[in-house]
Amino acid sequence: MDFELVGGISGIETIAEGHGIRELARLRRIYGARNWKKKKGTATVRFSDGAVAVVELHWYEAHGIGRREEKIKTIQQVLP
Repeated sequence: MDFELVGGISGIETIAEGHGIRELARLRRIYGARNWKKKKGTATVRFSDGAVAVVELHWYEAHGIGRREEKIKTIQQVLP
């Protein structure tokens, strides 16, 4: 499902880094050999159908590359 961020991401935490990331070989092959970290945070998003919700996002991040492969893990609250 397509979505766009509405505002920023809060409560950012690092879940895994370096060899603790299961997808490390794929990330390095696609985006380059960097110091990759898997992170999570809470954000407000708007879905392609117009619905707005507070969700838990997971993504991969590396210095010089930025956030990649954002994924909604859980929908915490649907906003009116």
